[in-house]
Amino acid sequence: MSATDTNAASAHSSRAAWALMLAAAAIMMLTMGARQTMGLFLSPLNTATGLGIASISLALAVGQLMWGVAQPIFGAVADRYGSMRVIILGALMLAAGTALTPFMHSQAGLLLSMGVLSAAGAGAGSFSILIGAASQRLPAERRAFASGFINAGGSFGQFVFAPAVQAVISSAGWVAAMLSIAASALLTIPLAWPLRTPPRPHAAAAPAGPGLGAQLRLALRDRSYLCLHAGFFTCGFHIAFLVTHLPGEVGLCGLPASVSAAALALIGLFNIAGSLSAGMLASRYRMKSLLALMYASRAVIILVYLAAPKTAMTFYVFAAALGFTWLATVPPTAGLVAKLFGVRYLATLFGLTLLSHQVGGFFGAWLGGLAFVKFGNYNWMWYVDIALALAAALVNLPIREAPVLRPAAAVQ
Repeated sequence: MSATDTNAASAHSSRAAWALMLAAAAIMMLTMGARQTMGLFLSPLNTATGLGIASISLALAVGQLMWGVAQPIFGAVADRYGSMRVIILGALMLAAGTALTPFMHSQAGLLLSMGVLSAAGAGAGSFSILIGAASQRLPAERRAFASGFINAGGSFGQFVFAPAVQAVISSAGWVAAMLSIAASALLTIPLAWPLRTPPRPHAAAAPAGPGLGAQLRLALRDRSYLCLHAGFFTCGFHIAFLVTHLPGEVGLCGLPASVSAAALALIGLFNIAGSLSAGMLASRYRMKSLLALMYASRAVIILVYLAAPKTAMTFYVFAAALGFTWLATVPPTAGLVAKLFGVRYLATLFGLTLLSHQVGGFFGAWLGGLAFVKFGNYNWMWYVDIALALAAALVNLPIREAPVLRPAAAVQ
C-alpha cells in the first residue's frame, strides 16, 4: 500500500471514529438529559396526583434500579445482536414511558411508566451499550478518551435539559414538559445508525477467550471487580439522592425552583470538563487512584456545603464543584473493567457494575424521600453520603490494574 493510500485509510478511520463517538455522545445527551431531570417533576406530580413525596420517590427509586438492571441485560443483547437494535428498542420504551406518565394517577401506574418503561428504555441507550460499542470498534489507544467523550455527552444533556425542562414546566405545565421529553427520546433512533457497523475483528472474535458464562464466573470471583462494584454502589447512592431531592433541598432553604434547575444544569456543565479530563487522565495515571480521589473529594465538598450559608450562590458553587466528579467516575471504571477482562463482553461486565451503581441509586432516591417525611429535612442523608464517599475512596485502593489470568478450564 502506498503512502497516499495509507494516509487516506487513516483519515477515513479517523472520520469513522469521530462519527461513532459523536453519535454515541448525542444519544447519551438525550437519554441522560431525560433521566437526570426527573427530580424536577417530583413536586408537580405530588400536586397533580396527591400521592405524597414518599410514594413518588419510590417510583423514581425503582426507576433508578430498573435503569441499572437494564444495562447488563441490554448489554448482553447488544454483544450478541448489535447495539443499533437495542438503542432503537430503548428509544421506543423511553418515549412510551414518559408519554404515559401524565395519565398515571396511582403509584402502580407511576411504577410502570417511570419506574419500568422509561427507565429501562433510557438504560438501553446508556453507558454500557454505548461505551461497550465504542470500545469494540475503536483501537485501544482511543478507548479512554472515547469513554470520557461519550460520558460528556450525558453531562451536556443534563446541562441543556434541566433549564429547558424547568422553563417548559413554568410556562406550559409539567405535562407539556413530559411529552417534550418523550418526543426527544425518538431522536436517538436515527443517531443509532453509525453503530450498525460490526466490531473490530480482534474485539469481536476473541477465539481464545472464554464464553460469556465463563467470563461472568471469572469476573464475579475477582476481588478487584467486586471492589469496583462497591465503589460504584456509593456513586449511585450519591447521584440519585441529589438528582431526585436537590429541588426539595433548595425549596427547604426558601429558594425558587429556578435555583435547583440552574444547579442541575451547572452539575452537567462542569461534568463535561470532568468527564473529558477523566478520560484523558485515565490513559496516563492509575485509574483506581483517580476513582479514590474523586470519591474522597465528594465527602469534602459536602462538608463544605453543610457549613456554608444556604444561598443561591452556595448551591451554584456546590453544583459546580460536585459536577466535576459527578459522572467522571464512569471512564476510569469502564477502563478498569476493560483492562481486567478485555472488551469482548464489556457491555455486559460494565453493565453489571452499573447495576450495582443503580442499586445504590435506588436507596439514595428512596431513603431521601423517607428521610424528608420523617425528619422534614435531608440532614441524615448528607451524613450518610459523606460516610459512603469516604468508604468508596478506600475500597478502590486495593484494586489490581492488570489483566485477570484466565484458568485453562475457562477457555476450553
